[in-house]
Amino acid sequence: MPPAPDLAGLVEPDRVHKSVYTNPGIFELEMQRIFGRAWVYVGHESQVKAAGDYHQALIGRESVFIVRAPDGAVHVLFNRCPHKGTKLVAFPDGNAGKFLRCPFHGWNFRCDGGLHSVPARAGYDGTRFDESDPQFSIRRVPRQASYRGFVFASLADDGPDLESFLGGIRTSIDNFCDRAPEGEVEVAGGVFRVWQHSNWKIFFENLNDTSHPMVTHESSVNAARARYQALPPGSKMPFKLHIIEGNGEPYEFWDKLEMVGFDGGHSYMGAIFQPPTDPVSLAHIETLKAAYGAARTQEILEIQRHNSIIYPSCSPHTSFQQLRVIRPVAVDRTMVEIYTFRLKGAPPEVFQRAVTYANVVNAPSSNVMPDDIEVYARAQEGLTTDGGDWVSLHRDAGRDRAVPGGFIGNGLSELPMRNQFRAWAAYMAGEA
Repeated sequence: MPPAPDLAGLVEPDRVHKSVYTNPGIFELEMQRIFGRAWVYVGHESQVKAAGDYHQALIGRESVFIVRAPDGAVHVLFNRCPHKGTKLVAFPDGNAGKFLRCPFHGWNFRCDGGLHSVPARAGYDGTRFDESDPQFSIRRVPRQASYRGFVFASLADDGPDLESFLGGIRTSIDNFCDRAPEGEVEVAGGVFRVWQHSNWKIFFENLNDTSHPMVTHESSVNAARARYQALPPGSKMPFKLHIIEGNGEPYEFWDKLEMVGFDGGHSYMGAIFQPPTDPVSLAHIETLKAAYGAARTQEILEIQRHNSIIYPSCSPHTSFQQLRVIRPVAVDRTMVEIYTFRLKGAPPEVFQRAVTYANVVNAPSSNVMPDDIEVYARAQEGLTTDGGDWVSLHRDAGRDRAVPGGFIGNGLSELPMRNQFRAWAAYMAGEA
């Protein structure tokens, strides 16, 4: 493996060196210095409802899982038996029963990771094996915390607490949950898992990139418009076509959107769809009013956001109850998981609309996502050529307006990318 180059000078205020996307040595350092220190999203409490329920995740290269103990507590454990190192859970989700049982030699562990029993116990008499020694229990991640049901973990023994780490982007999680009349959300349905042949940062940058939709998604936008024009005159554009056609708005539209970057690499962009007035939305609003009152409901609905970025691991989409989770696998390979959430207490049609959005926009077989995956791969391939050494982040550079805890820019600004690389540079320099 080639050594990582000197990191100094790779990130400038308005450009970054291509090696941050292509150098395997830099990727290895990212696994240590970013994913080895940051709070990383590992799952939602609703994915482990019953005692023994577990959900697998990755923190950088580390295989971990969250599990619900009989006392209701949720624990994040390394996916490794302390006996021979065997992975304890193999499926993405499941239920271990009362105990976590190693499939190799049958060691049993409580759901908090503590050793419960070993077979042929007499064979350990007189040896250095001590069942009370923590080295013979499943190791817990150094730190874990939950914010409104969203579970994060950190491989670092020290650092800011979760709420301090989230900073201003907490408002996106709050709005996600506040849109539920019961104030809680839950993962529902299945999950899309999408392999991307590109560096994880390319996907993350694109989430709040407003200058690509009308270009990258031109074919799907044109198809949606052609289908609508074929409908009887005066027909209202169906929801499925509307959420595709919205990518075709002109640059002037995108530049008017709100773009906010927070310390730590987090950011959000304003919603691209106007607050809907269809029967499903109106029914949802009535349930919110019944739960919160008219004034509070208005406050909740006034927060309209498209993609939010919780750097470096996930992206909530509050309007349509989606969460995309980023799992870097190699310097040029990334796995993205897309989950759909149910708003507790909302009409069931609200969840069905979220499922529709997931299938039309986020499914690997949709008309939209394949456009993105194709250009991500082309970007990765182009970055490996000798066609140039730098990636431009110049749009609106120097015009970001500083506010407490972050920056605000125009909708077309490359503020989110510059903001992510500010955080990237701090992590890589050991300053975060």
